[in-house]
Amino acid sequence: MGYPHLFAPLDLGFTTLSNRILMGSMHTGLEDSLEAHGRLAAYFSERARDPGPGLMVTGGVSPNAEGRLEPHSGKLTTEEEVESHRKITCAVHREGGRICMQILHAGRYGSHENIVSASAIRARINRYTPAELTGKGIEKQINDFTRCAVLAKEAGYDGVEIMGSEGYFINQFLCLRTNRRQDEWGGSCSNRMRLAVEITTRIREATGPGFIIIFRISVADLVEQGSDWTEISRLAGVIENAGASLFHCGIGWHESTIPTIASFVPAGAFTVVAQKLKKAVSIPVIATNRVNTPEMAEALLRDGTCDMVSMARPFLADARFVQKAREGRRDEINACIACNQACLDRIFSGQEATCLVNPRAVNETRIHHVPSACPKRVAVIGAGPAGLAAAVVSASRGHRVTLFESMPEIGGQFTLARRVPGKDEYQKTIDYYAAMIRKHGITLHAGFRLSPDNTDWQAFSGRFDDIVLSTGVRAREIRIPGTEKPLVTGYQAILSGRRQAGARVVIIGAGGIGFDTAAFLVGDGPATRDDWFGHWGVDRDFEAAGALAAPKEPENGREVVMLQRSDGAPGRRIGKSTRWAHRLHLKKHGVRTLTGARYLEIENDGIRIQHEGEEHLIRADTIVVCAGQEPENPLHDILRRHKSEERIHVIGGARLASDLDAQRAIAEGHDVGARL
Repeated sequence: MGYPHLFAPLDLGFTTLSNRILMGSMHTGLEDSLEAHGRLAAYFSERARDPGPGLMVTGGVSPNAEGRLEPHSGKLTTEEEVESHRKITCAVHREGGRICMQILHAGRYGSHENIVSASAIRARINRYTPAELTGKGIEKQINDFTRCAVLAKEAGYDGVEIMGSEGYFINQFLCLRTNRRQDEWGGSCSNRMRLAVEITTRIREATGPGFIIIFRISVADLVEQGSDWTEISRLAGVIENAGASLFHCGIGWHESTIPTIASFVPAGAFTVVAQKLKKAVSIPVIATNRVNTPEMAEALLRDGTCDMVSMARPFLADARFVQKAREGRRDEINACIACNQACLDRIFSGQEATCLVNPRAVNETRIHHVPSACPKRVAVIGAGPAGLAAAVVSASRGHRVTLFESMPEIGGQFTLARRVPGKDEYQKTIDYYAAMIRKHGITLHAGFRLSPDNTDWQAFSGRFDDIVLSTGVRAREIRIPGTEKPLVTGYQAILSGRRQAGARVVIIGAGGIGFDTAAFLVGDGPATRDDWFGHWGVDRDFEAAGALAAPKEPENGREVVMLQRSDGAPGRRIGKSTRWAHRLHLKKHGVRTLTGARYLEIENDGIRIQHEGEEHLIRADTIVVCAGQEPENPLHDILRRHKSEERIHVIGGARLASDLDAQRAIAEGHDVGARL
C-alpha cells in the first residue's frame, strides 16, 4: 500500500520538508546531561537516516534555570551547551534529516524551589508553589526564550518548537485558571496572550526568516477555566502574524483528569480538533495524539484534517518507521502500543526512557544486534513476549532458530491482554513478531507442548547448541477454604472467554491483572470517539472553556468488587502516568475496592471477609482469582541432565514471576538474543 499524501513534500515558503511526518518531542532523559548528548545524537541519527521523518523535535530544553522541570534538567544558556548540542544537529544533518529544538519552560510544573509563573498558584500535581513574576521578571523570561532560540540556531538546529501547551509556562499565562493578574499580562484575553505573542515575535526577529518556528498551541486544555475556542482561534491568528511557521496541536494539561495518550484513548481521537484549527489559520497544522500507523496518518492528510502528522512514541518503538512505510514493509513496523511503561513511566520516575517493544530505543550506543561470527542452532521454548524477542533477535543475527509454543498461536500473555478494553493494540506486537518469524526464516512449532512424556530430551538437546526457556507463568493459587467451589475461577479463563462471569463479581487481587480483569468485566468500552468523549466529559465540538462537557454516566451490566489484602492503594504498581486514569475509569463504572481485607472463606453465594474489624459476606455469582503469578518452568531440571548450564537460558516469567511485566520480559529476550 502506498501513502502518497504522507510522502508528499510540505512547502513552508522558505524551505520544503521532504514528507508530512513529524517525529514529535519525546523526553528521553538524555537531554539533561551534556555527557549524554553523544548517546542522544546516536538516538536521533538512527531515526533521521534517509528516508526519515520530514522534521524532528527534541525533548524539552529550558531557556533558563527557573524554567527547568527538575533541578538539573537540560537547558541551553551557554556556549558550552551550544557545542554539546552540535553533536546532535551534526549527526542528524549527516543523515539528511532536519531537527528543531523544543524550548520548554515548566513554570509551575517545575519540581524545584525556584519556579515562577503568572500567579502564585500551586498545581495540584506539584508540592512547590511558584513565585508570581513581576513585570521586569516577565521581560527577563521573554529575553531568555529569545536567547535560547538564538543559541539553538547557533548550535545548528533548523528551528525551534515553542512549548505553549500542556499546562506549561506559556499556557499558564493564557488561562484564567492560572493567571489572576490585573496588569498588562493578565485579565483580558489580549493581555493573557501577550506573553506568547512577544516570545514568538522576538524569536522571529532574532532568528530571521529562514528559521522554522513551530508553536505548540493548546487546542483543548481539558481543565476547568481553560481557554475556549474563541480565545484559541484568536491566539492562533496573532501567533501566525507574529511569525510562526507551523502550529502543532497540544492536547490537555498534565493535571487534567481526562486521559489523552493512555492505551484506552481511541486512536486518533483528538485529531479532529486539528481540522478545526486548520480552518482558522493559513500556515500548516500538525495533528497529534495516538496516531501510530501510516494508514491513520495517510487518512488524516487525505481527508484534510491536517497538513502534517506528529508521532513521538512510534519512533521509540521503531526507529525505521518511515523507511518501512515508504518501502511497503508495513507488516515489519514494530508498532507503539501506548502502554507508557518504558517511556513516560520511567521519565516520571527519574529514569531514562526506552520502549517496551524496543529495548534498544535510547540505548543505541549500548545495545548492538551485530551478525554472529559463528551461527548457532537455537531452540526457544515458549512464544510469549520474552521468547518471541529472543527468537527474533537471535535469528536477525544469523542464528538458526526453532521456536516451540504449546498454544495454537504465538503471543503468550499478550493474547489475553489484547482482550482487555483499550489493550487491543497489543495484537500489533503479535503481528509484528509473526512477520519477523517469516522474514527471518524461524521454524515455528505451535500447538505442541514439550513434556517429559513426549520428548526424547537427550536427542532434543543434541539438536541445539543453545536452548532458551521462556515458558512463562501460571496463576498463583490462593489458600482459602472453598476455592474448589464452582463459582471460583481464574483470570485466564475469564479473559480468554472460556468462562462467563455472572452479574455479581468479586475479584481477589487489586494489582495490574485485577484492574485489567475488572475493566474487561464492566464492558468493552465506548465503541466510537464521540461515545468516549461523552464518557469522559469532552466537548465534541471543542468550543467550551477547556473543551469540557458534562460526562455521561456509564451503563453498568455488572456489580464488581475488588479485594486486596494489603492496606496500600490499589493498583500501586501500575505505571505512574496512567495509574490515576485506570482508577478513575473503574470508579466511573462503579467498581468498588476494599483494601486491608482478610479472606476467611468462600461460600456458595460469595466470599466471607474480615474488614476493619468486622466480618462481611460479599455476595457473588463469580469469584475471579487475580492473586499474582508463579514461574512456569517444568523443563529446566530435565534439560540440565543433558545440557551444560551455560547453554540453557531462562528468561521472562519462567525465570522470575514476581513483578513481571512485558517490559522486563522483552528486554530479557532481547538481551539473550544479542548475547548468543
